[in-house]
Amino acid sequence: MQPDKMRSLLIALTGFLGASALDADSILTHYFGNDAPWYSDRIPLFETDLSDIQDVYYYRWSVFRAHQRDLGSYGYITTEFLNDVSWQEEPWALLIDASNFHLREGRWCRDRRFTSDYSSFLFGPNGDPYQFSESMGDGVWQAYLVNGAADDATPLLESMQTVYAGWNSTTLGVGGYDTSKGLYWIQPLTDATEYTIASIDATGGTDGFTGGYAFRPSINSYQYANALAIAHIANLTGDTSVREEYLQLASALKTRLQDDLWNSTFEHFIDRYKEDNEYVTYWDFIRGRELVGYVPWAYDVLDDNTTYAAAWRHLLNSSELAGAHGLRTNEPSYQYYMVQYRYDGTHPECQWNGPAWPYQTTQALTGLANLLDHYPLSAATGVITTADYTNILLQYAKLHYNPARGGILDIEEDYYSDTGSPIVGLPRSPHYFHSGFADLILTGYVGIRPRADDVLEVNPQADASTVSYFRAERILYHGHEVAVQWDATGDQYGTAGLVVEVDGTTVATSAKLTRLTVDITSASAPAFSSPIAVSVQLAADSEYPRGSVSVADADTDAVHGAIDGRIWFYPQVEVSNGWDSPVGNGTEVWYQVDFGNVTQTARAEIAFFANSTQGYDVPEKYQVQSNATGGWTDVSSGNYSTAVANGITTASWEEVSTEALRLVFTPKTGEMVRLVEWKGASGYWHGSEAF
Repeated sequence: MQPDKMRSLLIALTGFLGASALDADSILTHYFGNDAPWYSDRIPLFETDLSDIQDVYYYRWSVFRAHQRDLGSYGYITTEFLNDVSWQEEPWALLIDASNFHLREGRWCRDRRFTSDYSSFLFGPNGDPYQFSESMGDGVWQAYLVNGAADDATPLLESMQTVYAGWNSTTLGVGGYDTSKGLYWIQPLTDATEYTIASIDATGGTDGFTGGYAFRPSINSYQYANALAIAHIANLTGDTSVREEYLQLASALKTRLQDDLWNSTFEHFIDRYKEDNEYVTYWDFIRGRELVGYVPWAYDVLDDNTTYAAAWRHLLNSSELAGAHGLRTNEPSYQYYMVQYRYDGTHPECQWNGPAWPYQTTQALTGLANLLDHYPLSAATGVITTADYTNILLQYAKLHYNPARGGILDIEEDYYSDTGSPIVGLPRSPHYFHSGFADLILTGYVGIRPRADDVLEVNPQADASTVSYFRAERILYHGHEVAVQWDATGDQYGTAGLVVEVDGTTVATSAKLTRLTVDITSASAPAFSSPIAVSVQLAADSEYPRGSVSVADADTDAVHGAIDGRIWFYPQVEVSNGWDSPVGNGTEVWYQVDFGNVTQTARAEIAFFANSTQGYDVPEKYQVQSNATGGWTDVSSGNYSTAVANGITTASWEEVSTEALRLVFTPKTGEMVRLVEWKGASGYWHGSEAF
């Protein structure tokens, strides 16, 4: 066999080839326990001597996994809250404001079904593109830069243009385009940032939940990035007219943003008012700096110059945007800094007038990595450095440890920047997917800079004086297996310096942390499977599929939770998911799915939650029954794996055409069974085709 073919075969069999490869089984079992198989060929592995950063990296992949909602025939979307909230788009549980984070995180998932399905949904007939300001088009392009799968992006081109044009509508209401200024405006609430300087001051300091329409650095950066994404994707199709049109739109918007939203007094990009009332005047600047001023760097809008670079000193000033435990959304000098206007009962509600928000911390760190990587004039000023990037990233990682819950890893909505404690703490709050982290690690700390051409570029922003070692591997980039390794002394991996590997072969090295580039030939993105779950019920009040149980007076929402397409195993009571059986006394119980018509099924994934302190365990035994013959009988040739706690239990059987299935099980004596999800589909089970 030829050497290249042998190498490819070994990679396919082992997952990675390399002398310093990490112990995947040990790492994944440590972080994910019985659910490790879900992650085993889906996430890049990563380790570093900064243990908080490493621990949070894997925790954030559990957040990614928990927020993948299977919509059955509609595919997967990524959710923002684990619990349903009143302002989501039903029945999907869709919120689009964090979609760019979702897609940037998901682009590193080796199973691209999640980003492919989600992108199609966002730009499909069931999407809601004006729910909030958005950078969905940029998210699709960012995914392409990693996976190189043009077929995931090009079919969305026409819809992207329609969405972009919609923001220019005069009837949109929540935001739009001012032709006289050449800029987009929006109210902070619809920008996912209620109670900002603009909205509070527009009420004279009495409120700020709605209103405060302003030309903001955020929406204008998003629209710039969306225009460029459309131009780049059009280029993939050979549509030069669309490419040129949107390149011109992006260029014009860049000019207006730089010329009109830069405030030389504050040395920062800040809002100007669209609002004009007794308190504020159209086109006036707001009266303070906000963290949103760094968003233009996150989307590479800006020219590289020392004037703009001065803005970054505010990120390091403890009396301005630098809190002791997190970056402030605006400064303590603001008259209404941290004034609490809105409550849910006695709980403070979300506001952006000073708290640390992971949402904008992610944007600031993305922008900072961009500045340090490819804004040479700005970086040369020394206003902010790689050491600062590492310190802020570490500060952000530490924010994930929730002191209100005993220090467990639990990312929530917003935080007191002086203490690091969460502010809101409502039942909806735990494990909130409204920010990014894995993407920051892989593009910033490790330094993989995704590109559209046949070049692998690596430029780590980890600070060499702080970070002794890191290694990231099983990174699927342009169809190749990539690993990046740093070892300051050689004590950790046996080789000192920076090492880049492609398909198991070392292709570039350096004695120090610096930029390395490698020519690669893009390979086809691996195919992915899309089994369709026929059991998913989108809403509890929908007709079919419909769940029922053998227990009288069962909670409708809990019964629905076992077939709602959502799987997680977090122990918090506030985010419980699924249906709980009675305490076991030797009696069988069942969970039934009625399909509403004759449906072919042959396999299922079953998720059981277990927590001994809460009284939950897997069932003593279980089996699947159908009513295909008019009565309930066991399915033929049942193949049942051992029941798994906090992981996936698989079952398969001879395909049957039936209107309903039952999962029949016996809880252990004195224990309850929580059925997190029972997901069934037609076809026979194959491990590589997990839902």
